[in-house]
Amino acid sequence: MIPLIDIAPLFGAPGPVREAVDRQIFEAATRIGFMAVTGLPADIPLGPDMRRELLRLFALPEAERRKLWRQKFDSNRPNVYHGWFPLQDGFPTFKEGIDMGPDVAYGPQAAGLAVAEGGDPLREPTPLPDEAVLPGWRQAAAAYYRAMERTGQALLRSLTRGLGLDERYFDAAFTKGISTLRLLHYPLRSEASMAALPPDELWVEHQGRRRYLVGKPHADSGFVTLLAQDGVDGLQARAGDGNWLDVPPSDGTLAVNFGLVLSRWTGGRVKATEHRVLGPGQPRYSIPFFYEPAVDAEIKPLPIPDADDFQPFLYGDHLWASTTRFVEFRGMENLRPPRGQLSTEDLKRQALAMTTVY
Repeated sequence: MIPLIDIAPLFGAPGPVREAVDRQIFEAATRIGFMAVTGLPADIPLGPDMRRELLRLFALPEAERRKLWRQKFDSNRPNVYHGWFPLQDGFPTFKEGIDMGPDVAYGPQAAGLAVAEGGDPLREPTPLPDEAVLPGWRQAAAAYYRAMERTGQALLRSLTRGLGLDERYFDAAFTKGISTLRLLHYPLRSEASMAALPPDELWVEHQGRRRYLVGKPHADSGFVTLLAQDGVDGLQARAGDGNWLDVPPSDGTLAVNFGLVLSRWTGGRVKATEHRVLGPGQPRYSIPFFYEPAVDAEIKPLPIPDADDFQPFLYGDHLWASTTRFVEFRGMENLRPPRGQLSTEDLKRQALAMTTVY
């Protein structure tokens, strides 16, 4: 069962109540790697009104959505990493959506994003709809991004205390972080589309029912993922015994899981749990937020007992090697050379090994 934790004390003063919540979070992170959290401050916009506001993006006409496409789908576009990805048939994963960087909340200059040609694609600005096209949407997206950053920081500091480190140990790595706000739509899939795929890649048995996959099993590549669901079921996490657990959607809660880099950094103490999405028989929307450090944040062994020894690497290099394995990023592998000491091949092997080991 996915634990439900009230994290309100994380936003208050230190004391026994916060320490008790720290223990709950650390146990969930190290035992299953998934949790649902509630108790966010009243000024954090989490609820159906905010969800409806953000998801208005999917009502844009096709011509307006095309203006947001990434270079993979429109060679005339300058943006490589941020932006819109359309539906791609022929793959088990069937979704469309947009990836947005910190400029959605702070503007390109304040976020320290690259605007010059040849800059790091992980630090590029995000193409966004004009205010006249979608009035009020940018303001809502900015408010939500900042709220999820605040929540991600509170959870990571709690985990850091659980590891016996100073709660601000990771703060420097998140200066000029590149956290991503993603909006996703999983539409109903036609029978013809499903018939073109191998059955073993598409259908699964769950609780006596035959369900089709719209999101293949995977572990996230980064640090902390905060997911707001739309009330439609389908998200599942793999338990330690191999069984799949439902992650129930509920207003006022966030599903939280942890990424491969955080698992690696903590010597496997924090679990990067595989999860998948089952087709619910109706369209499904979700809003994941990936709380991520800076591109040049160095990932190296932590000063904790029995920490794994590994060759340090830059977060951006690992993120690129991991992300470009996903359908919506395939074919982009060579658009960003590594900035650190590990080669592209080393990073690919590392990404695969981390997926396998952790």
